[in-house]
Amino acid sequence: MSALPINSAELNTMLTAFLREDLGEDMLLGDITSQAVIPENASLSAMLTARVDMVLAGVDVAIATFKLLDKNLQIDACYRDGQKLTAGDVVMTIGGNARAMLAGERTALNLVQHLSGIATLTNQYVSAISHTKCKLLDTRKTTPGLRLLEKYATKMGGAENHRIGLFDAVMMKDNHIAVAGDIKKAVENVKANGHDFIEIECDTLEQVQESLDAGVTRLLLDNMPINTLNMAVSIAGGKVELEASGGVTLDTIGKIAETGVDYISVGRITQSAPAVDIGLDFLER
Repeated sequence: MSALPINSAELNTMLTAFLREDLGEDMLLGDITSQAVIPENASLSAMLTARVDMVLAGVDVAIATFKLLDKNLQIDACYRDGQKLTAGDVVMTIGGNARAMLAGERTALNLVQHLSGIATLTNQYVSAISHTKCKLLDTRKTTPGLRLLEKYATKMGGAENHRIGLFDAVMMKDNHIAVAGDIKKAVENVKANGHDFIEIECDTLEQVQESLDAGVTRLLLDNMPINTLNMAVSIAGGKVELEASGGVTLDTIGKIAETGVDYISVGRITQSAPAVDIGLDFLER
């Protein structure tokens, strides 16, 4: 559905580190069990199969993982990232050197299960607000080293990416404002540094009005109850984008979206998504 957010060289560097965590420095000899038990030229065929309903993410990551161990493996993807699968669907077929396939199995499965879990949970949140114009955003609550892939998985589930890191968008929180002195001064400082997009976190309706007066681009309405959100939407009057955040669950996101906010950011979709069940079933060739 969408290209990975990193190029093949960057991906291979990342995957090599992951494989070495499991196989040691010599990836070709690191699986000492397979080296001892399985003949060097033994072949296997296998199917990567969805065991539950899910949204797929990470199929190209899994392929790249196996290919790092043996570029001659025959791998055919049956589905692409972003597609919805039902239990029993075959994600991909793999054939070739048995040692290479067994060496890469755990790392490849861990990644595709994790990323598909994020995509699947994200899609549940997206579905819960599909009756509104509100859009779901991810957050920076990601696994260190996996942020780009995890944010890619949220896109496969139907969300939009918030800022990637601290480097690509200004978002002021209470600590920034406290150091600057007040909202007006904080916004003036940001504008003086040449930034056009300014998002500011608001805990109260007073802060909402102060931020509007200061000329921000987007308000982050943090942990506001529904009635307060409704008032914030009314005060903003469509002048700026509104993002609700804080403690959002599948049970509450629909009502939050119905207040009229433009975005809802949810850390749970990356921070708490359970891995989905995908199995790699081997058959002798």
